[in-house]
Amino acid sequence: VHNGGLYKRPFNEAFEETPMLVAVLTYVGYGVLTLFGYLRDFMRQWKIEKCQNATEREEQKDFVPLYQDFENFYNRNLYMRIRDSWNRPICSVPGAKVDMMERVSHDYNWTFTYTGRVIKDIINMGSYNYLGFAQKAGTCQEAAAKVLSQYGAGVCSTRQEMGNLDKHEELEKLVARFLGVESAMAYGMGFATNSMNIPALVGKGCLILSDELNHASLVLGARLSGATIRIFKHNNMQSLEKLLKDAIVHGQPRTRRPWKKILILVEGIYSMEGSIVRLPEVIALKKKYKSYLYLDEAHSIGALGPSGRGVVEYFGLSPEDVDVMMGTFTKSFGAAGGYIGGKKELIDYLRTYSHSAVYATSLSPPVVEQIITSMKCIMGEDGTTVGKARVQQLAENTRYFRRRLKEMGFIIYGNEDSPVVPLMLYMPAKIGAFGREMLKRNIGVVVVGFPATPIIESRARFCLSAAHTKEMLDTV
Repeated sequence: VHNGGLYKRPFNEAFEETPMLVAVLTYVGYGVLTLFGYLRDFMRQWKIEKCQNATEREEQKDFVPLYQDFENFYNRNLYMRIRDSWNRPICSVPGAKVDMMERVSHDYNWTFTYTGRVIKDIINMGSYNYLGFAQKAGTCQEAAAKVLSQYGAGVCSTRQEMGNLDKHEELEKLVARFLGVESAMAYGMGFATNSMNIPALVGKGCLILSDELNHASLVLGARLSGATIRIFKHNNMQSLEKLLKDAIVHGQPRTRRPWKKILILVEGIYSMEGSIVRLPEVIALKKKYKSYLYLDEAHSIGALGPSGRGVVEYFGLSPEDVDVMMGTFTKSFGAAGGYIGGKKELIDYLRTYSHSAVYATSLSPPVVEQIITSMKCIMGEDGTTVGKARVQQLAENTRYFRRRLKEMGFIIYGNEDSPVVPLMLYMPAKIGAFGREMLKRNIGVVVVGFPATPIIESRARFCLSAAHTKEMLDTV
């Protein structure tokens, strides 16, 4: 409700507090697990129980240990019990439904063996296939196959050497037009787009203000840059403004010189919370305190806005107000890689100084073609309205699914327009139970616990897609 005048549409987000009884029971659950963990470690030490985890060899006992044994306590005694909920091997396209290889464990999840059976038609609620472009037939697949036969699968060089194809140039012009910016550059890996480009933009003597729930790629990029990092509370504008004020009033520690640059790092949609950044307020603060804004649209590009142009369009803002527009092709476009868009001077600078541009192999040609075809489809440049229909379908699916879950009495986090839907589980035993029970009912869902979330905020995370039918969502 703060700064309501900045918003052209209602902004509804909910983060219901953990009920006291649930919080207490969750802590008790972790307490019991920890107690049994110590007991089992004691039994392993005295060879009562067989020790299956990686340990240092006897002849290396006088070496400095390669890893701290205690740090492995959680993996060994807690994570191991529910390990079957993750790394499940898929053997089909990650579309609305997937096929999964069945596996069993005869030693309490330490090792798995395949039964040879394939579980067919599991409703896929875990892939970031927001617009349903992860498919094995259709225009995208045909175009990619044609380019594969013409250019091959790999480029075998960096952009600055022999790896700059006409397809890359075409893609970058298209991305710039799609985003409404002067120029854009594409990279072979979404994670590296953040981790390798932030160090090119800021360094020693600069200040980074980062949201506490930012993705690991943003955190790594910030740390590699050597800049000073300060964290503000998630989506909390009062917290951000206080840090901006302090930065300008006090300057750098000890010397009190002004900061060379102040860079604010935020995401469009936060993939664990399902929340959308308060972009109008962030931009207002950025302008007021004359700092720079780096926006990571990995989950929001294609998935938000009337024509899928992300969180900037969702709020009806100008792309010029965002200094660095970053996003990935790995979600809505069903491909791989990432991009950075902005002023021509910024992109020219990154072409020369970004490690991702200078040292990393450029995007694979069929992947580039997949992005070009899917992006043209979203923009309506393929002569159809399929892309627009998919964007609308995703929005409808999102609102319908969130409404139904709330009506059933579940605690749901995030924004009502976010296609990432976290359903709170809280208790550690529920993490494994929920994942297994859903699989029994032919539904594949991602369950998330500590350390990816706070210890008492374990959750199941549903990712909606335009490819999901109403019947599938009703089944789930």
